[in-house]
Amino acid sequence: MAQHLKIDFISDVACPWCIIGLKGLEEALARASDAVAADIAFQPFELNPSMPAEGQNIVEHITHKYGITVEQSAANRAMIRARGAGVGFTFNTSDESRIYNTFDAHRLLHWAETSGHQQALKLALFKAYFTDGANVSKTDVLVAAAISVGLDREAAREVLETGRYAQEVRDAERLWQSRGISAVPAVVINERWLISGGQPAEAFEKALRNIAAEVSPAAEGVSAGP
Repeated sequence: MAQHLKIDFISDVACPWCIIGLKGLEEALARASDAVAADIAFQPFELNPSMPAEGQNIVEHITHKYGITVEQSAANRAMIRARGAGVGFTFNTSDESRIYNTFDAHRLLHWAETSGHQQALKLALFKAYFTDGANVSKTDVLVAAAISVGLDREAAREVLETGRYAQEVRDAERLWQSRGISAVPAVVINERWLISGGQPAEAFEKALRNIAAEVSPAAEGVSAGP
């Protein structure tokens, strides 16, 4: 019988390694379905919480934030595009792309969890930002993403325009930071094990199988039968 695991996926929709890691995790869960069953809860993390509404050019932002050259920034994007292609995701970022504030996206994701649409919305937001180049701080962009995964247009707009779930998102961000999460993606299993970074499916699968074996009743010396 598959061992059920609780998976918290701490990430930002403006983080390229987060979608690479998510694709790897999804593939690993499919491969390890004989041993592992899990639901993924997406937890908020803002790479750039002070980013203004108009955003910032990606090259300007990355070179300043990480102290790298324009050439290094372009090389990093090329490497990320290749990794994305390897997991079936398209990155269309260029020198003209922009980094945007993602707080409202996290509020919408918090709401989407209540109806079981969170993972689908997360993927839609990654596509909107990295593939389509959309401004994911704009209400209309976020509402369109919500509609695309079956969520109600007016309900989504109401969440965004009223500021609902702002406190819940801030509280969740502080909680994970207090637990030592300072970089994403961070994959936390059963609130005990941490897998960091955009790992390939093989690495996730090995870790998941090892964890499932460790937490199984048989591993703890408890009989699984009556």
